[in-house]
Amino acid sequence: MNLPKVILDLVKTQNNFDSVAYANCFSETAVVFDEGKTHNGKKEIANWIEDANERYKPTIQLINFEENEMGSLLKVETSGNFEGSPIVLNYQMEIGDGLIKSLKITG
Repeated sequence: MNLPKVILDLVKTQNNFDSVAYANCFSETAVVFDEGKTHNGKKEIANWIEDANERYKPTIQLINFEENEMGSLLKVETSGNFEGSPIVLNYQMEIGDGLIKSLKITG
């Protein structure tokens, strides 16, 4: 799989539970949609992922990555301290200037 650097960084920082480095994969004005909530900007994204890391200890393994005119789709297997682990999640993203501008996580 030929992946953009920001995707490789996202996976690495998630699996190291590094919420600051994870948030640095996003633009200043990025938006994340997860579990019915919206997180705006790097600070909210860092807080969101730090909370998720503490509660669930999620790690991700790449399954597939596709890019098209609609954006990028990363499919991952997520394991952690949550019911139903592991699960497959889709990360629908818009990437620009080497950073993630938006991320929507769905099952």
